[in-house]
Amino acid sequence: MNKIEGKVALVTGGSRGIGAAVAVRLARQGADVVLTYENDEDSAASVVGRVEAAGRRGLAVRTDSADVDAVTGVVERTVEEFGGIDVLVNNAAVFHFAPLEELGPEEFDRTVAVNVRAPFVAARAAVPHMRGGGRIISIGSNMAERAAFPGFSLYAMSKTALVGLTKGLARELGPRGITVNLVHPGPTDTAANPADGPMADVIRSFTALGHYATADDIAATVSHLAGPDSRYTTGAVINVDGGFAA
Repeated sequence: MNKIEGKVALVTGGSRGIGAAVAVRLARQGADVVLTYENDEDSAASVVGRVEAAGRRGLAVRTDSADVDAVTGVVERTVEEFGGIDVLVNNAAVFHFAPLEELGPEEFDRTVAVNVRAPFVAARAAVPHMRGGGRIISIGSNMAERAAFPGFSLYAMSKTALVGLTKGLARELGPRGITVNLVHPGPTDTAANPADGPMADVIRSFTALGHYATADDIAATVSHLAGPDSRYTTGAVINVDGGFAA
């Protein structure tokens, strides 16, 4: 197994869905895990319990990813309480699905603040503390590769911006031994997009495999990128989408 024994990981938006699956999988591979959440304290505490059940230290920190100081602060707290940071997973995101006419400056600003600025700010804060190399992994979206439905323009734009951020940081941080990669999940069975939802059959039909991913399917790729076996993978955009973009 691609072990990360004794490493420290920070997973933003780690209280549910893909973020929760990533946090638990990294813990089972040997990492101590700090996760952020915005509102659901009970779910965040449950994930911390699962991290601790894996024999690792866990911590949940309420964080508004649109707040620059809060994002920087959670990185600093991770370093203060856990002694460093080795893996940063930028998973927190907001999703506005609406026609163009219904998307105003407020929706635009918050989407960019959470989905684009926060990963940049978190990386900027974390990099000085990454010991002997490090891993930065962002969670994008299949909509950055194929906007198959109307109403996704703002969300798709924000996730496409992560491609440039990933490639630029990979080039800049490579000499320090830090890898930077981007994972584009496809349709994934979560509370936000359940596999039995009203549009599920249509969404499923766009994949080559004909079914949704589980959150653990996405976490498996993230955990590989977080470990030593991925040391020569950087600047990569990896679709874990069941062939949605094929």
